[in-house]
Amino acid sequence: MSREDLLLEVKNLQTHFKTEEGLVKAVDDVSFNLAKRETVGIVGESGSGKSVTSLSVMRLIPNPPGKIVGGEINFFDKGKKVNLVNASEAEMRYYRGNEISMIFQEPMTSLNPVFTCGNQVTEAIRLHQQVSAQEAKDRTIELFDKVQLPTPERIFSAYPHQLSGGQKQRVMIAMAMSCNPQILIADEPTTALDVTVQKTILELMANLKQEIDASIMFITHDLGVIAEIADRVIVMYKGKIVEQGDVYSIFSNPQHPYTKGLLACRPPLDKRLSKLPTVSDFMSVNTKGEMVEIASSVDEMIRSFEITKDQHAQRLVRLKEKKPILEVKNLKTYYPSKRNFFGKVTDYVKAVDDVTFDVYEGETMGLVGESGCGKTTLGRTLLRLAPAWSGEVLYKGHSILDLPKAELKELRKEMQIIFQDPYSSLNPRITIGNAIMEPMQVHGILANDAERKDRVTELLETVSLLPHHFNRYPHEFSGGQRQRICIARALALNPQFIVCDESVSALDVSVQAQVLNLLLELRETYGFTYIFISHDLSVVKFMSDRMIVMNKGKIEQMGVADSIYENPGTNYTKDLISAIPKGLVDDIRVRTQHGERGTL
Repeated sequence: MSREDLLLEVKNLQTHFKTEEGLVKAVDDVSFNLAKRETVGIVGESGSGKSVTSLSVMRLIPNPPGKIVGGEINFFDKGKKVNLVNASEAEMRYYRGNEISMIFQEPMTSLNPVFTCGNQVTEAIRLHQQVSAQEAKDRTIELFDKVQLPTPERIFSAYPHQLSGGQKQRVMIAMAMSCNPQILIADEPTTALDVTVQKTILELMANLKQEIDASIMFITHDLGVIAEIADRVIVMYKGKIVEQGDVYSIFSNPQHPYTKGLLACRPPLDKRLSKLPTVSDFMSVNTKGEMVEIASSVDEMIRSFEITKDQHAQRLVRLKEKKPILEVKNLKTYYPSKRNFFGKVTDYVKAVDDVTFDVYEGETMGLVGESGCGKTTLGRTLLRLAPAWSGEVLYKGHSILDLPKAELKELRKEMQIIFQDPYSSLNPRITIGNAIMEPMQVHGILANDAERKDRVTELLETVSLLPHHFNRYPHEFSGGQRQRICIARALALNPQFIVCDESVSALDVSVQAQVLNLLLELRETYGFTYIFISHDLSVVKFMSDRMIVMNKGKIEQMGVADSIYENPGTNYTKDLISAIPKGLVDDIRVRTQHGERGTL
């Protein structure tokens, strides 16, 4: 990289946080460069330091408890080198938004709910540019059009809660692009979005990057996304950079075992595995805190877990020899959407529209589709958490839609749900031990609390947590650990049928692999039947025996998961499959050989 191309130089950066448990070196002696018109991907698990690195560049570290304690962040502004670590607040107000802009991970919490979307973008424009209110409005509507928001004038006057997740993310991109920055920092901008929306956002960012001649720091835990958009890759682990290089080298010949683990734990689309490899299959840390390499080959590790088509076909035959545990017939769930002057309903949202399928005992049935397709409403309707409009739901041959409350309460022991967001599923004022024990108390499971506490301890160990975690609160755990707690709580009543509703969508790919492996292990041990709901077809394909593709409340396609991937029967299914970031080495080679820097 020539000096003329250098735009950002991070040298020996150290950002520390003082906590009750001691000093945390969130960023520990990190150095890297960003060139003009380059996209650098920074990857790693939660806690690796990637987001703190980006916040350090923006000088947005909350002090206390955090502080940049060493190093340089040199920004080359029109030939002038500025060390942002030592820049005054007035200088940083100029650089933030004007020259270096950021798209944050969660648009709903980044946008102010009491101001319209247009107001928030015009405010950013007028803060950095000497323009009138009307000029700022015109510029905002132009930006909304560029980021492909439908009816930009309407979006201008809309509040954040009135937009979908993908639309809110586009508003954030428009705001970040509003002053034509030289550097755009994107911090997990597509986490928990549908794969189709994610693909659109990535294409949009790549196109806008070319248009305004910007550079991008793209932060994510998903190496599949990095393969689609990045020129170079930086891999972070526990505050340090463990590997960096061009995207083709990292994917074709990873050197560090942590990088190998991240690459291997993504669900493959062209194979069926008995379990997903995890980072712990490639490395461990000894008592001295030193990294020890376990496995060296990603391909060999994946091959060791591979299941042949014949083996899976035999499993499907065995499943179909049993009676269906769940039979759904012409199920409809409608919600009123319009009323006339007299309050009479004139139109409905057909969330679930005439759906029919069976699920066999011990089977995992996948439900996949974009947000709003009806998959979550279907799962909730099956459990009587949402009211059915018409149709039948038979569980073990008995209708459950017309069960009285007393009988429904008994049924809850057998039918459980694991929700998408484990943090909002747990009461922050109750220890996790009591949260797991509560449903056992409600249903009178076991004789007394002493026996129940012993059972909770067993459940914690089942989901790879420790007995002493009983007295800890939800905020003391990571996202992956909280999801394990929710799984333990679902198991507390010894259920036979479990709905997993987007239960891994917001987790790191490495933690996601651990949770998916745990769910499969529990299925084999206890004979569970799952309905597995996700917008990510690659995850659903890995988990499921059969799969249902939903679109606008209806079943678009249904069949064996592998067959649907290999032979998608509809354009909608083809679009879902094509939108999955595949991270194939051959695709990366073609992209980089043609000089397609940061494009899709």
